[in-house]
Amino acid sequence: MSEPGLHRSGWRYARRWLPSALTVFNLVLGFIALLISTYAPADAALLVVAGMVLDGLDGRAARWLQAESEFGKELDSLSDIVTFGVAPAFIMYHLVLRSLGWFGVVIAVLFPVCGALRLARFNIQHKRGNDFVGLPITAAGGILATMALYKDLLDAAWVVMPMAMVVLALLMVSRTRYPNLKRIGFPGSAWVVLPVLGLAVYVLFRFHSSVVNRILFVPLALYAVYGARRMWRWRHVGGTEPKQEWSKSGWK
Repeated sequence: MSEPGLHRSGWRYARRWLPSALTVFNLVLGFIALLISTYAPADAALLVVAGMVLDGLDGRAARWLQAESEFGKELDSLSDIVTFGVAPAFIMYHLVLRSLGWFGVVIAVLFPVCGALRLARFNIQHKRGNDFVGLPITAAGGILATMALYKDLLDAAWVVMPMAMVVLALLMVSRTRYPNLKRIGFPGSAWVVLPVLGLAVYVLFRFHSSVVNRILFVPLALYAVYGARRMWRWRHVGGTEPKQEWSKSGWK
């Protein structure tokens, strides 16, 4: 085979596997978060947040490289259940739920189970659109992992946090509609500032990781509340029902 032919073949191979490599890296981060959740919960939460970034990149990379596949979709779901289902539940269990005995175990198990049901329901849907049905597991896991870091700031954390964890789990399997934020487009010029933005984010996380993790909890929590409030307004105030649309290109 000629050298240009080898280059083309190598590019096709890289294009095919790059999105899956990002997904596997997401899985690796989730597993590491599991391992360190007992003695470094803040770092574990940071890894979950980093997994959220990779979860957004793998889908975009697959569409940009025209490498979308059923294999990638299934691998993505398996990765998500670890990084955004099991790992955040472990973080919360070691920080709060362990003191509640078997009751804490049940709550810890409930979260990834609901996440798995959410992913299974998502994977069998075929309609495309701008809304999700149920809180995406990516958002729910990010909320739970960063919320755990507020333990020392709440006097009744052993009551508030388990209740919030149950609410997040139920929101994932609910019929509440949430907007697909990944469908928000960015101008081409935005990519110019990405290196500077990336450096700024690295510095913040490197020297103020616990503070940043707590800050990240706020917009994620607002996203969860937004969907629940929109559904409540539709049911009790009246108006047009949010469109039940599905997408395989956004949060699961």
